[in-house]
Amino acid sequence: MTKRAKVLGELERERHSPVSVRDEIRSNLLERLRRGDGLFPGVVGYDETVLPQIVNALLARHDIILLGLRGQAKTRLCRLLCDFLDDEIPVIAGSPLREHPLAPVLESSCDLVREAGDDLPIEWVERGDRYGEKLATPDVTMADLIGDIDPLKASHRKLDLCDPEVIHFGIVPRTNHGVFTINELPDLAPRIQVGLLNILEERDLQIRGFPLRIPLDVVMVFTANPEDYTNRGSIITPLKDRIASQILTHYPRTLEEARRITDGESWIERSGGAEVDVPGFLLDVIEAIGLQGRQSEYVDQTSGVSVRLSIAARELLVSQVERRAACDGGGSGTARLIDLAQVLPGITGKVELVYEGEQEGATKVARHLIGAASRQVFDRHFPDVIKEGSEIREERGTEPRISNDRYKPILDWFSGGKRLDISDGMGDREYEKTLDSVPGLGAVVDEFLSDESGAARATGAEQGRRAAAMELVLEGLHQHSLLAKEEVVSGASYSDMLGIMLEDLQ
Repeated sequence: MTKRAKVLGELERERHSPVSVRDEIRSNLLERLRRGDGLFPGVVGYDETVLPQIVNALLARHDIILLGLRGQAKTRLCRLLCDFLDDEIPVIAGSPLREHPLAPVLESSCDLVREAGDDLPIEWVERGDRYGEKLATPDVTMADLIGDIDPLKASHRKLDLCDPEVIHFGIVPRTNHGVFTINELPDLAPRIQVGLLNILEERDLQIRGFPLRIPLDVVMVFTANPEDYTNRGSIITPLKDRIASQILTHYPRTLEEARRITDGESWIERSGGAEVDVPGFLLDVIEAIGLQGRQSEYVDQTSGVSVRLSIAARELLVSQVERRAACDGGGSGTARLIDLAQVLPGITGKVELVYEGEQEGATKVARHLIGAASRQVFDRHFPDVIKEGSEIREERGTEPRISNDRYKPILDWFSGGKRLDISDGMGDREYEKTLDSVPGLGAVVDEFLSDESGAARATGAEQGRRAAAMELVLEGLHQHSLLAKEEVVSGASYSDMLGIMLEDLQ
């Protein structure tokens, strides 16, 4: 490794000649594109939409605003931009603006360079330290972002208040030669947004009445939520005009993309607890909860449903299986559909409800989303339950016809007055035995979800996955209104739909 220069005389001037941060990012980005390297590790679902637009904006040396709903990886994208910076750059030691020793901008730094010459002390700033970030809030001041006069400095150094040396620079100038992000831009007061205009267009800054023209070398990146334009504030028109590229983000568009995000973000590799097995179809149900929420009439779609919902639900599901396994004597455990009743705390706080949803209640809406997600995954794996055209029969009050005789033994068992009760606290053997008691239920799973059994054999959880898939069939029949279901806090009871209706009539 090359020894770092400590004074200007030791600096290789040709190798470390001053380069603007925009040209630096552009050069490194082009090199990585030529090599075919991955540009934004950990970001899923944006390869054909958002990422090409960000790359084009960086190649054009633009400032950027990422516009999208909550939980769309906007902040992560901003933080990954510093990966395109050089490993390290030299700066004048002690400079508040991180001035390059070959291109000082402050008058005091120019004097220091002339006096010290080759003995000028220099420091090295690594790429991770060249990224700055500020969450915009209504109480952010111009002094926070840009800077202000420091009367204490003037007093201690016996300087006049009109001397540039009494200026205390804000967080943006102190990120000179770097990337600076302002999150939730509409939350900034309009008068503070005005203070950013010069930085974006003239690339300099003004502080109070000082006739300063200090050139800044910083890439500005902003994030905003469309909801903020009406609920909390707005971006002033001149500022929007000076942000060269506006890029729209979005939620994952498929279950597969959503699962990849959750796999990478959730904390599931745990130690000290049980070995937890989560069937693939149950992972799909977790992701489908978020997808259903983004279509639900009970959820405020202008607010969105963050991918953090799926991450939190996945982690709570694993915790629920760990808890049951610990209470049941340890060992391993397989997640079940009934366990999703324990992930409600990860759902209710992450959906903003409209008036109709508030009337229903957050818990009821969350259960509705879980049910709709279960139906979506059931329909994906198993044949249609209701024959085409049977909706007309339902309107006339006659019984709908099932499309497949495979479900008939299951429905006949329930129509004989039988009930099936399960809970998330049941031991594995009791849970499997209870579901095996329903004729034809295991045969349907073996025929249409055999891939899950094959995966389970590799993990030693074959029986647990098979039983969980059997519960999915019961839930699918309930969501298609062929079985009744009574839910309690930690369990459920399935029974014949027609029998329940007759009981209600009586």
